[in-house]
Amino acid sequence: MRDLVTSRIGALPTATGGLTRIAYAHAREAGVELEPLLRKVGLTDRQIEDRGIRLSVHQQITFLDLAASALHDDLLGFHLAQLPDIRALGMLYYVAASSETLGDALQRAARYSSITNEALSLKYNGGQDVRIVFNYVGVARHLDRHQIEFCVTALVRLCRHLTGMRLVPSQVSLIHRRANGRPELAAYFGRNIEFAATADEVVFAAAAKHMKVATADPYLNELLVRNCEEALSRRSTSRGTFRSTVENTIIPLLPHGKARAGEIARALGLSQRTFARRLSLEGLTFSAVLDALRADLAVQYLKDEGLTVSRIAWLLGYQEISAFTHAFRRWTGKTPREARAQQEVRADGGGG
Repeated sequence: MRDLVTSRIGALPTATGGLTRIAYAHAREAGVELEPLLRKVGLTDRQIEDRGIRLSVHQQITFLDLAASALHDDLLGFHLAQLPDIRALGMLYYVAASSETLGDALQRAARYSSITNEALSLKYNGGQDVRIVFNYVGVARHLDRHQIEFCVTALVRLCRHLTGMRLVPSQVSLIHRRANGRPELAAYFGRNIEFAATADEVVFAAAAKHMKVATADPYLNELLVRNCEEALSRRSTSRGTFRSTVENTIIPLLPHGKARAGEIARALGLSQRTFARRLSLEGLTFSAVLDALRADLAVQYLKDEGLTVSRIAWLLGYQEISAFTHAFRRWTGKTPREARAQQEVRADGGGG
């Protein structure tokens, strides 16, 4: 039996892009015209169909956003995590499923997660509670919503599958903001779900780590751990751009008016001179990164009907609405209210 399982694992793809392919299949089944979406992210049907080809995480995040719009599904990542056989997680599923306890399973899933997605680094903390923290590496966190919701949902689903119990997290926290879909998410995760948080994490009660895994197999687990360690050693050590690290550091400081070069350098443990030099190596300045980040976030926040224009201005670090309006007109040629009205027309099926 172990030989059968290990041979099957050997055939499973571990390349980044599995979620892109799940979304592609789901959208195709729903009748979405996929060629325009693929063209926007620089992909082809052949790249999607060849599971040996690695797709970039940035392409995955962008494609998910486009697919969600085409499907009119604001909870696409959450819904996709419930579609495939849980074994589609591949190596991560099998190394977790052969572990003795849920704590062991989560530790191994966290350690080996980067094999399938190099932009996500999971941290396991089994102290007073069981805490899994998702960190983005080399990719700007603010660009994503559907991928992280997929990952968090898949993690909770995996825990329930391994233990045979409907475990409810004591806390689920997500960095991005969300106005819609809360009742459906609360029904799945429990009522303690927080958006606009300072970290992406899932927390269970401490007792959860001692729960037995129904499919535990110590011999198979030892073999899989060796395979995973080998795969981990072959993984690229590239950690992405310094820009994405800076962007991910800026976002929580924006509303508090602390998104200044000196503050960001200090948060990253760098002198201001080293900080400026590392940005210049990528052809950037701090002011250019901050301005582009604010522009991206403004467009995202305007899609959230629960956020007023004055609230968006505050979230972006502007003390006056007029300053935000001036900047937004410079970015887009429109005022924030004009852009929001245009979005509402599109949502109602009007002009495009």
